[in-house]
Amino acid sequence: MDSYEMESKGGQATFSEKAGVSDFKADAILAENAEHNMGVLEAVRAYPMASFWAFVMSFTIIMESYDVFLMGSFIGLPRFREVYGVVVPNAAPGALKVIAPKWQSALQMSGQLGALIGVFVAGPLTSRFGYRYATLTGLMLLNAFIFIFYFANSLGVMFVAQLLEGIPWGIFIANAPAYCSEIVPIQLRAPATQMLQMFWAIGSIVVGAVCYSYQGLETDTAFRVPIALQWLFPTPLAILIFLAPESPWWLVRKGRLDAARHAVERLGNKDKLNSSDTVAMMRRVIDMEKSDKSPGYLELFKGTDLRRTAIVCGVYLAQNLTGNLIANQAVVFFEQAGVNTKTAFALGLITSALQMIFVMLSWILTTYFGRRSIYLWGSAVNCILLFVLGIAASVGKSNAASLAQAALGLIISVLFTLGPAPASWVIIGETSAIRLRPLTTGIGRASYYIVEIPCIFLGSYMLNPTGANLGGKCGYVWGATAFVCLVVAYFGLPEMKNRSYREIDIMFKRRIPARQWKSTVIDVNDDE
Repeated sequence: MDSYEMESKGGQATFSEKAGVSDFKADAILAENAEHNMGVLEAVRAYPMASFWAFVMSFTIIMESYDVFLMGSFIGLPRFREVYGVVVPNAAPGALKVIAPKWQSALQMSGQLGALIGVFVAGPLTSRFGYRYATLTGLMLLNAFIFIFYFANSLGVMFVAQLLEGIPWGIFIANAPAYCSEIVPIQLRAPATQMLQMFWAIGSIVVGAVCYSYQGLETDTAFRVPIALQWLFPTPLAILIFLAPESPWWLVRKGRLDAARHAVERLGNKDKLNSSDTVAMMRRVIDMEKSDKSPGYLELFKGTDLRRTAIVCGVYLAQNLTGNLIANQAVVFFEQAGVNTKTAFALGLITSALQMIFVMLSWILTTYFGRRSIYLWGSAVNCILLFVLGIAASVGKSNAASLAQAALGLIISVLFTLGPAPASWVIIGETSAIRLRPLTTGIGRASYYIVEIPCIFLGSYMLNPTGANLGGKCGYVWGATAFVCLVVAYFGLPEMKNRSYREIDIMFKRRIPARQWKSTVIDVNDDE
């Protein structure tokens, strides 16, 4: 026997392709119970490297975040506006130019259009080649596309560059939540996937700090250097991703059981877990979802998978309908609220820093409260604050009103990262069937982009002085859409805290109403 052969008959059955579920079910139950009985710190000690590799994969999100906030900051950057902007009609002599509304929207949506292509590429690519090689492909493409952006000399070329850069972003954003949720035990699923929101905030911090430092320059360096800094990320990340273990769940789906066991041992502490039992647990779930067909997008809209797809898509698209664009366009928003350019960039940077802190605080929340509770209460508070923002902008123009709008914009952006935003990533990572996960996260993110693109046009139009020039009154619009999302979530979002993937599968198949999930008991021996 080599070192990987199991001593027990159950362990041997786990790695036999001809074995039925009954042959390794006892081992699967042991592994599931072990995960249920772990505390958060115990789970970290049992899976130390899983936490590290989730951190690495989450880091890929920083690149989309960096670029999304970069384009939002460029629109408020004096030198960028001087080179590519237009004169505002009836503006005072010497007033800064502004980027035309159509280009504001185009530049901010170009990356999203590319990412929309990327998420559809990510599903089949990952299902066939795995999370690692799909992500490596994206990183190498991104290195090449940054060259086009850096040497662009017109808004049209920048649009194309952003469109191309968006394709690898789509791969990263589709794969990261799925990979993170698959390599950690139950108790770490929330913090592992919430790291995605933290890196989103870090990307905005880096952009804010760089643009704040360069916003006073009167040469093209003011925007060329922030573009060039994108090259800091892809190559080091590619080296780390190459060294990372593949998701053991993906390996089990492919029938590579020995490789899955080896991956589990790389992710966890061999002294604190039984890799054979863990693979048995994974195989039990995969066998429950087994189908003669290869995973395909049409399956996402059939049977119980339709409900799972709807939840993932709903949570994703709600991010654009609950005022999140205020954070993405923070500098422009603060300027329209009556704050000078330098202070607007400083407030944007402070907002991003607070967002990162509040994401880390959200780890504590998810330890004690359910995803549904955090999401609903956070969304309700966010909805109220958006209407208050609209009211503050309606009371007349004064220094106090401007400060109130700026403060409310900051508070809305920050509180969003304490409740709804990080809870969204956990829900996205947990909801889909294992077999269809790469496709579900891809189609979910696609729904995000499909809604975000018109919202970017709307948001830019509402804030631009040559458009509706609403300023803080946009709170009425986002407050109304946020309320609709809150009502839908109340009736449709189930509570998946402390549920294994087997339990989640069974509860969806039994069509248990969302509000009854928390009180429903699933026997450890049930397979359907």
